[in-house]
Amino acid sequence: MAHRLAHTASTGGKRHLERDARFARLRAEHIDYFRSALGSSDVLDGTTLEGSLELTGFNEDWMGRYKGNSQLVLRPRDTSQVSQILAYCNDNNLAVVPQGGNTGLVGGSVPVFDEIIISLSNMKRIRDFNQVSGVLTVDAGVVLETADLYLAERQHIFPLDLGAKGSCHVGGNISTNAGGLRLLRYGSLHGNVLGIEAVLPNGTVVNDLSGLRKNNTGYDLKHLFIGGEGTLGIVTGVSLVCPPKPKAVNVAFFGLPTYDHVQSAFQEAKLRLGEVLSAFEMMDSHSQDYVHRATQFKRPLETQHDFYCLVETSGSIANHDYEKLEGFLDHVMTEGIVSDGVVAQDVSQVKALWHWREGIAEALSKAGGTYKYDLSIPHKDLYQVVKATEAELVASNLLGATDDFPVESVLGYGHMGDMNIHLNVVVRRYSDSVQNCLEPWIYAWTQQHNGSISAEHGLGLAKKPYVGYSKDAVMLDLMTQVKKLFDPKGIMNPYKFI
Repeated sequence: MAHRLAHTASTGGKRHLERDARFARLRAEHIDYFRSALGSSDVLDGTTLEGSLELTGFNEDWMGRYKGNSQLVLRPRDTSQVSQILAYCNDNNLAVVPQGGNTGLVGGSVPVFDEIIISLSNMKRIRDFNQVSGVLTVDAGVVLETADLYLAERQHIFPLDLGAKGSCHVGGNISTNAGGLRLLRYGSLHGNVLGIEAVLPNGTVVNDLSGLRKNNTGYDLKHLFIGGEGTLGIVTGVSLVCPPKPKAVNVAFFGLPTYDHVQSAFQEAKLRLGEVLSAFEMMDSHSQDYVHRATQFKRPLETQHDFYCLVETSGSIANHDYEKLEGFLDHVMTEGIVSDGVVAQDVSQVKALWHWREGIAEALSKAGGTYKYDLSIPHKDLYQVVKATEAELVASNLLGATDDFPVESVLGYGHMGDMNIHLNVVVRRYSDSVQNCLEPWIYAWTQQHNGSISAEHGLGLAKKPYVGYSKDAVMLDLMTQVKKLFDPKGIMNPYKFI
């Protein structure tokens, strides 16, 4: 199944693209230059058979959907080396693609053709942490989980939590403006990042590693790099504010009969849990069925429901927060908003309940193939996209209960706090008929309901053709002008974004 996905998506992704003739082909003299600049151990040469096999993991995204044909991976160890690489590539018209942990879902961190891969994996220094302000400064190649463990020892947490935290890089998180599970409490990276260090395509180093919460001195250009997906330059360092580690974390898990009840429960949670509410996750019954099928874990609730929610509180007084959460659950059950629910009694139960949310992606990967869509949609229509997609596939004779149909099911889960739903179409086999039914229909539906076609995964290669469903002509023109200003030769992560 994974092989079919790779074939279909990589072929489809390049279907309307041709290699840009402006970019030079890699030559032996280029490789020799990089070896002299970085050292042989930090230059992976794919022009040999042995080297070609070593580059496979760099050329392909983790889902096997997108594949490039880069012949060279460079692994700089500091910002000065990144500057040297980009200056040379710019002078010689060599296209590049920055790469962190390569955990993206839209093909943004792998080459499309033969771009040189600049891996930040060797840049993993934790530069500084201020215990008083909570400001952390790190290299872009620091793994998110490494940063979080470092902070935990100092009674702080990273303001971002992702399922891929064991392999994604902080620089990649910044470049894709990753959202995560607790944006409701800690906000977006646009709010938490105080400063960045980046290298422009011509090798110029932008040093704006401010540790100040207030710095109102002209254009705040760091925001162009947050979510820029490596199209304007390479983020090499970041300073961001990290909140204190909560002393008390409590989790409740409950079942509800309809999506209207989910909305009511969310409203009550904001009113009754207020300042300690750190997450409110929604999952439909199909998503939980897949987790149960993959793990065979005992379900948290004895009876099955059409919808489930996980609520987390993070505070400083354990008994107070626990009583507050129990009071909330008693209220919503008494009012008939929630049908059944449980509150975790200890840390192990907290982890067990979270697995029913965090384990969905892994469970779906074991189920077969999946078309994944990451959307922002106003609350009233948030789950309607699932039902509308289901209806569209049924009408196209693609969704059914037997093996005669390519689509097995449609499901949705996500973050109620920031109106972000992860729409998944689980397939028995990949086919052009399914993809052509879904795209661009799903993006047009999202536009009609005042949503965004990308909530937290970015545009990359996958959504570049559809950005017009979220940005009008004026905005696209301004984005193009910014790109040309920063990268006049277009060498930075080409074929992506705009």
